[in-house]
Amino acid sequence: MSEKKLMLGNEAIARGAWEAGVKVSAAYPGTPSTEISENLVKYDEVYCEWSPNEKVAMEVAIGASFAGVRALASMKHVGVNVAADPLYTVSYIGVTGGLVLVAADDPGMYSSQNEQDSRAVARAAHIPVLEPSDSAEAKEFTKIAFELSEKYDTPVMLRTTTRLAHSQGPVELEERFEPVDIEYEKNVAKRVMMPGNAIKRHPVVVAREKQMAEDGAEFSINRIEMNDTKIGVITSGIPYQYVKEVLPDASVLKLGCVNPLPKQMIIDFAKKVEKLYIVEELDPIIEEQVKSWGIECTGKEIFTVLGEYSANLLRKAVLRQEINAAAPAEAPVRPPILCPGCPHRSTYFTLKKLGIHAAGDIGCYTLGAVAPLAVVETTVCMGSSISTLHGMEKAQGRDFIRNWVAVIGDSTFMHTGVNSLMNMFYNQSVGTVLILDNSTTGMTGHQDHAATGKTLKGETVPAIDLYKLCHDGIGIENTYIVDAFDTKTLADTIRREVAKDAVSVIIVQAPCALLKSNKPKPAFHINTEVCIRCGACMKPACPAITRNEEGAVVINETMCNGCGLCEGLCPKGAIVR
Repeated sequence: MSEKKLMLGNEAIARGAWEAGVKVSAAYPGTPSTEISENLVKYDEVYCEWSPNEKVAMEVAIGASFAGVRALASMKHVGVNVAADPLYTVSYIGVTGGLVLVAADDPGMYSSQNEQDSRAVARAAHIPVLEPSDSAEAKEFTKIAFELSEKYDTPVMLRTTTRLAHSQGPVELEERFEPVDIEYEKNVAKRVMMPGNAIKRHPVVVAREKQMAEDGAEFSINRIEMNDTKIGVITSGIPYQYVKEVLPDASVLKLGCVNPLPKQMIIDFAKKVEKLYIVEELDPIIEEQVKSWGIECTGKEIFTVLGEYSANLLRKAVLRQEINAAAPAEAPVRPPILCPGCPHRSTYFTLKKLGIHAAGDIGCYTLGAVAPLAVVETTVCMGSSISTLHGMEKAQGRDFIRNWVAVIGDSTFMHTGVNSLMNMFYNQSVGTVLILDNSTTGMTGHQDHAATGKTLKGETVPAIDLYKLCHDGIGIENTYIVDAFDTKTLADTIRREVAKDAVSVIIVQAPCALLKSNKPKPAFHINTEVCIRCGACMKPACPAITRNEEGAVVINETMCNGCGLCEGLCPKGAIVR
């Protein structure tokens, strides 16, 4: 008797990879993809790693595929940009063992800097895309992706979204398939993409796509649900759920493979319905192709290209229904803020006191852009802070950046910041870089990286020494380590280094307050007989410190983790443990 289990979409993808016989998995943590690796590592048969970035993760999976085993790379949508270089080329090369890339898109930008549609990347790279609609399909489509990868000699993208990744559904558990490792054979013409070989591989890619489009009508994951022919809908992924809820009597062509599209299947379906809608989140990837074939359909004329879809959105757009839902209760405004005891707070508070502007990066420290700290003024992508500062210096000269620094986290520095720092040093720039080393990848849930000394499997390994990497490896003489909560030394170091005509690196160290290994110190409280209610302790905006109805400053001792930042700010010594 088979077992069923409620699973998150990401958990189901991990289960599908295990059942498919995957032997190697590589990833960089990024919401909404992170839990795939965190679940897959629980299966002993699979080697799993956190790679320093998505490009490396993709290349590790490619190498494993070349060696003859099934391999998985997983990342969020902006990580696909980082992995694009090897991805576009391995499309020409093809695979040995099955190769699947999970791209987790984020419609609604719950934790991302853009709403990129990874289907567009896959079309440009000429790789097939499968898109599941629930947890059960997430598991099955993962297995099918490996089968298609090996059948058509191509990497395959499994596209998921935040809604699917983080919602639960019943999944039927099956046994693991153990594919026989494919023996490696030297094939320079196929695997070495110098121009002469690549020219010969491109026609292979074109023929492959054509064949998959023709075969698409036979794929079990592409199916037609014929009902009332007055309305027909072409859809895929999570929007399929909304279509079935709002238009239960409509005829539906549910696409599991959204690239390449099964052209003849779509043409035949369109002929059978009176009015055809195409329902897809974000970009009109399906719609534009269908319209290019001369098929009349309705899509983005009535649907948005912004954010997530919903059942109510379909009711308004298709059925013209006015939705009179009761207004949701207004929750108290809760702006994003750094956690109590976060070492980034003391760093930003110090920068603010010094009147320093910061070029920022992706991570928890992005919150240094919001009031009242408000020192971060730019954030583009992973590793961009250092390059941004370098570009400013080259554009406006060293005097312009005397009151600027770049701030970057330890994990982000290992991801792509180290390249930017090498560029800054090599091209004789001037500027100060603060590596905010909290010993983890904080924003995505405390994953380890190459500088923490722990692997995804929990093994203890030699940790990359950030000081030696910058000072001894790159050769930056002005490299320093400062305790994040020693605000006097930190301020003195920053003040001194921004005045220099050189590259400086200040490694600001203190563990993330939420790390299990970080034992909180005893909480502080305020001696009301000494406190003069000046509010100096409130300036760093620690959420553990508030005023009561009488205007007295109070510390919530259940939130305070004893970091001591406020103690050093009190002019009267009223804050005590």
